[in-house]
Amino acid sequence: MMEKKRWLRYDWLLLAMYIILVIFGWINIYAVSYEKGVTTALFSLSSSPGRQFLWIGGAGMLFVISLFFDTQFYRSLAYTFYALSLMLLVGTLIWGVKVGGHSSWLQWGRIQVQPTEFVKLTCTLALAKRLDKVTAKLTQLKTQVTVLYIILIPVILILLQKDVGSALVFSVFVIVLYREGLPAVMFTLGMGIVGILVLNLLIPSTYLIIAALGIGLMVVGSGKKSIKRILMVSALTFGSICLIEGFDWIVKHALKSHQQNRLKVLVNPGTDPLGIGWNLTQSKIAIGSGGLWGKGFLNGTQTKYGFVPEQRKDFIFCTIGEEYGWVGTLLFITVFMGLVLRILYLAERQRIRFARVYGYGVASVLFFHFFVNIGMTIGLLPVIGIPLPFISYGGSSLWSFSMMLFILLKFDSERNQYVSWKTMAVDLD
Repeated sequence: MMEKKRWLRYDWLLLAMYIILVIFGWINIYAVSYEKGVTTALFSLSSSPGRQFLWIGGAGMLFVISLFFDTQFYRSLAYTFYALSLMLLVGTLIWGVKVGGHSSWLQWGRIQVQPTEFVKLTCTLALAKRLDKVTAKLTQLKTQVTVLYIILIPVILILLQKDVGSALVFSVFVIVLYREGLPAVMFTLGMGIVGILVLNLLIPSTYLIIAALGIGLMVVGSGKKSIKRILMVSALTFGSICLIEGFDWIVKHALKSHQQNRLKVLVNPGTDPLGIGWNLTQSKIAIGSGGLWGKGFLNGTQTKYGFVPEQRKDFIFCTIGEEYGWVGTLLFITVFMGLVLRILYLAERQRIRFARVYGYGVASVLFFHFFVNIGMTIGLLPVIGIPLPFISYGGSSLWSFSMMLFILLKFDSERNQYVSWKTMAVDLD
């Protein structure tokens, strides 16, 4: 009876959406590798769908294993997991195998592991651990600095691997910090920096500098002429100009040629459609050719003839658009967004801060991958090479994203066993 009640405490709606997405991803990986008239070994480890099925089975075992650990296990060892993942990142800098232009993989025989995927999980746990303290307030400089360290250390190590796309994922933790009390001024400032970087891609830096100076002069001239106000506006204007010039320098001197090409394609999608714009051009053709209802399962011509590179990984959304059309794409997006919203619902009903912070971290990471992956396949965002959660081919990403959900499910199933420190304080009063 007790065992039955334990199972009933799990959020089966979230688990059902997860299973649907994982199976759907496996079907699409099979569609990418399918060749008409050729027998495809669905469960053979020499084929992509066969290996993905093996990793799905491994994810199922991870779920079963997670049942045997209570939430205190994750809370007490959060920093340990974080430190171990950082050691693996350092290991990739020494023994890493280069795949896709960056050395973010460790290899033992035929087994390859990408620590970058797992550090997203451990960093989320470490943030939750740091903010779980009663004294942790994001209005205080001490908390802000330590949180920044937790986020920046893996970012720096990943950038050293030359994996810019994965490093950008960690920027999404600003949403978690804002939910937990990060001052609105700092959040707005961060969004302003992002806005400047985006504008720098679309508009020449000279025009942006002129615009920044003009806006600064207008603000100073239209308001109260106090020294404090003039100095503040001047500082913001100068900072904006430094950002504009700094980002322009990075684009021209620090980025590699293929990274610059991706930005050129983003600004001008028609740039060299047979060269640097090939991936995006073929991706949009594949998605658009699906029409309203799609060409049908295993009938996608763009998919079958390999026009889109890396289609089983970063560009697998093309297969969904081509074979299932607008209707199928909308249904997929609905299920995935339902998963993210359900995670946020679970996060909000947690009774301890650790679980809430962790839940928001999971939702933020999954949504960032979802939004950016789809955005880059339809030309709204630059191609930065990150997988579509639960859909793209790969064991490291599947296991990492799966463990994120399994740990959250465990916390939610035990939420009534905990009383938050805020509740205790109210009771004592």
